[in-house]
Amino acid sequence: MLEQTVTLVNPLGLHARAAAKLVRCAAQFKSRIILHNPALNATANAKSILSLLALGASLGVTLDLRLEGPDEHEAADAITKIFAAGFGEI
Repeated sequence: MLEQTVTLVNPLGLHARAAAKLVRCAAQFKSRIILHNPALNATANAKSILSLLALGASLGVTLDLRLEGPDEHEAADAITKIFAAGFGEI
């Protein structure tokens, strides 16, 4: 299991378009990919857009990223790059 933190740097946070981009990225990997918002104690499957939207993650929120599976390192790299780039919105 691999654990990292990611911070939302895009102005609108994890809204529908950003969540859809994250789901498309996560779906490419076999690993289980979970995001956890410790402020709200909410957990989401990164392969489910409805689950991600329920995180209530806005600008500046730091999420725990947990990955488990055969390609967890590759998935972590791809997902952290998406967060760092602000989902292409900054």
